[in-house]
Amino acid sequence: MKIAIHGRTLPEPARPFVQSMFDTLAARGIDVQLSEVYRKALDEMGVTHNSHSTYATPHELFDADFAFSLGGDGTLLDVVSQVGEREIPIVGINIGRLGFLATVSPGGIQFMLHALMHQKFTIDERSLVSVQTDTDIFEGIPFGLNDFTITRTQSSSMITVHTYLDGEFLNSYWADGIIISTPSGSTGYSLSCGGPVLLPHTNNFIITPISPHNLNVRPMVIMDSCKLSFEVESRSGNFLVALDSRSATVDVATKLQVQRERFSARLVKLSDDNFLNTLRSKLNWGFDVRN
Repeated sequence: MKIAIHGRTLPEPARPFVQSMFDTLAARGIDVQLSEVYRKALDEMGVTHNSHSTYATPHELFDADFAFSLGGDGTLLDVVSQVGEREIPIVGINIGRLGFLATVSPGGIQFMLHALMHQKFTIDERSLVSVQTDTDIFEGIPFGLNDFTITRTQSSSMITVHTYLDGEFLNSYWADGIIISTPSGSTGYSLSCGGPVLLPHTNNFIITPISPHNLNVRPMVIMDSCKLSFEVESRSGNFLVALDSRSATVDVATKLQVQRERFSARLVKLSDDNFLNTLRSKLNWGFDVRN
């Protein structure tokens, strides 16, 4: 078995669990490749490992059976961009705070390893959003798991986002921006702007305005088979775009089109992993003394 591992700095309480994970992998002779960033972090924290292979770019990632993400949901988004169309199954180990996507706790790492080695898991296929532009904004990684956003720069006033659905005019959003969210991203930025929660396997996108100046404009759910295109007006002559955690400032002349990516992110799901349970626990639904 071959496992690629990416992560960030470990809080002190999680370090014994991660050290135990590396000890188990070494004892079983599993081939491990670390991201260069994570290897440096492990060395600084004094966590030992048996890996002599690292990767700095997605092209250097070896042919792994699994890719481990040790961090929060942001770290898992990094791993999705590293794996790309190779669709390596991703295991999210939650060393962060919320953990909608990374659902394995540090204390559950040994259970997770046992499940992987005995094939006691399922694969959760998650749709991705793809962005086509007339310039290479996202350095050859034009896809994301959560969302694509168009927003004003910090120094500019509101922008106008003329939005087209399969070439037909939909609306001009006078706002701080808009979010195009996947079902996976529905519990992220879109939710904080009033968007709905979607189950992970619904074939939809959500268009969510950010602080719209047209108060009757509301989030809209569309089929992810649609193609969205945008023309942006801004007094500053530019605006911000972001794809998950990657962002750039672009000129208003930039052409933008969004659609569903042809490949998916494949998340490893263990027997105790249930999206509805995650919703209730992470969003504190029903957290009331009367319940």
